[in-house]
Amino acid sequence: MIKTERLNIFPLSDKEMRDVIDNESNKVLKAAYLEMLEGCLENPDQRIWYALWVLQLNDGSGNIVGSLSFKGLNDNGMLEIGYGINPKYEGKGLMTEAVSAIVRWASEQPGVLFIEAETEPDNIASQRVLEKAGFISSGVIGAEGPRFIWKKE
Repeated sequence: MIKTERLNIFPLSDKEMRDVIDNESNKVLKAAYLEMLEGCLENPDQRIWYALWVLQLNDGSGNIVGSLSFKGLNDNGMLEIGYGINPKYEGKGLMTEAVSAIVRWASEQPGVLFIEAETEPDNIASQRVLEKAGFISSGVIGAEGPRFIWKKE
């Protein structure tokens, strides 16, 4: 578990991921969560890089405010991160806090050299999260929009 000032950030077990999948009504998210679970099951020694991580307020409420995930660690030492937050908690700096913490943690793990993220072109809030967490624009446009990169110093 990664603890920040306001959050506990932790990966879900395979059973917990199945529960999330069973309860997800959004078809796109459901497919993404299924792909994550498959990655966990196919790569048990690297499951941390495929699992769904949740962002839980550490104020005693137990409220889950968002989630994040990686898309596997490739042979070049690259991780890709994705994240989302419940609209009720937007604009409070929680996602910046979470992304900053998870990037610091991931950068200390063996084999991780850099982390990338992709945002939709009009998702300025997400781009600001990345910038505040130390990412810079790579100048590359991916399938979803501009890509950002964070490198070890």
